[in-house]
Amino acid sequence: MAWDLSVDLIKATVQIEQPLSDGTRTVGTGFLISDPTPDGKPRTILVTAAHVFDKMPAMSAKIGYRIEGGDGVWRFDPETLKIRDGDHPLWVKHPTRDVAVMVVEAPPEFVKAAIPMKYLAQDDTFNQYALGPGDEMMALGFPRGLSANPAGFPILRSGRVASYPLAPATNFPTFLMDFSVFPGNSGGPVFMAEGARRRPGASESQEVQFVAGLLTQQVELSGERLEIGIVTHAKFIRETLALLDKVPGSPVTQARLSKPEPSIPGAVAAVAISANAMGASH
Repeated sequence: MAWDLSVDLIKATVQIEQPLSDGTRTVGTGFLISDPTPDGKPRTILVTAAHVFDKMPAMSAKIGYRIEGGDGVWRFDPETLKIRDGDHPLWVKHPTRDVAVMVVEAPPEFVKAAIPMKYLAQDDTFNQYALGPGDEMMALGFPRGLSANPAGFPILRSGRVASYPLAPATNFPTFLMDFSVFPGNSGGPVFMAEGARRRPGASESQEVQFVAGLLTQQVELSGERLEIGIVTHAKFIRETLALLDKVPGSPVTQARLSKPEPSIPGAVAAVAISANAMGASH
């Protein structure tokens, strides 16, 4: 059966949230990657924007898993995710970019749903498919904590690449997308999933499916939102994943704590918003 990156990324994308003492909650988006250890052991990794975790002061957060019942009906089934051990973060952060990864112990359905690392774009991916301004990409997330339905699935949106050039990522680590970004979108995957694309001058079309990067910021100027999102290249996700194998000791795994209180992901709750000079969302 043909691989459909759109549907598979929807299944692999989860809401990350933490209640705050003032009655609001901070919300972000993450997605799961399958990246075996150097010795070949299976490993499921949560990818998100580093500021999503940075803005969560407590030891644990909720990760919005979903379970499919025997009747084919999905239900929201969040679990508690330990993100700190005292003052020590349990995630690994890229040294210069807004990217964080964390090894998690996910339910079997999500271990299976995790996207193979090979679908993360590499340095030559954009040039390989002759991508540029005006090309359409899609993004998944939970804007202001809103889900597509009570089962907790992410909302799929699309926008066009709004900057040039796109490569090499070393020189241009981010690119712009023409679409609105809200608190809760940060950390969500940005991707292309076209069944057929013909490169200019080529006689044959080819399938184009890859994760281009993750959404890390919204652009604001003098307090005005410009409806432009900033995407960090997947190259830096790959680099952050590589850092996991340099962490001393055993890989960090999710600690299963007490079951979190039920919540309704489809309802828009008060979401804590923080912004830097470029309007980072979380």
